[in-house]
Amino acid sequence: MKQDSKLSGILHVLLHMDSVDGPTTSERLATMMHTNPVVVRRIMAGLRDHGLVHSEKGHGGGWTIARDLNQVTMADIYRAIGAPEAFALGHRSEQPHCLVEQTVNAALDDAFAEAEALLMTRFASVTLGQLAADFRQRLTARHQTLEEQTHDL
Repeated sequence: MKQDSKLSGILHVLLHMDSVDGPTTSERLATMMHTNPVVVRRIMAGLRDHGLVHSEKGHGGGWTIARDLNQVTMADIYRAIGAPEAFALGHRSEQPHCLVEQTVNAALDDAFAEAEALLMTRFASVTLGQLAADFRQRLTARHQTLEEQTHDL
């Protein structure tokens, strides 16, 4: 099953961005995300449109986090990247004539709606500040420096 890792990738780079002083270029972010800088700029523009990041052009420019990480939730990031489908499961047919398939679709729709509501509740309860604190705790537990973790940024 194909997985969409955009949310995970964006959370990853935002936490790295929080760990460095100054702006981070699209090129550096693209290297981290193993993608093209154009893709990064498109994603980051969505975050900028939601007031989550800021960009500066020119020499010394790049992307910076625009809000306090304690005020940004995973749900905010999820919505800013376009709220991609949370589940790859779906119906065999969207407009079935068979009553059995209609029954199956109704049961699946209910389950998907409940699961998505639970997921969004969880996303809304986790801030980037909490993730950053967890990262720092893991860093300390491994006796590593910030520089060792941001070498790929």
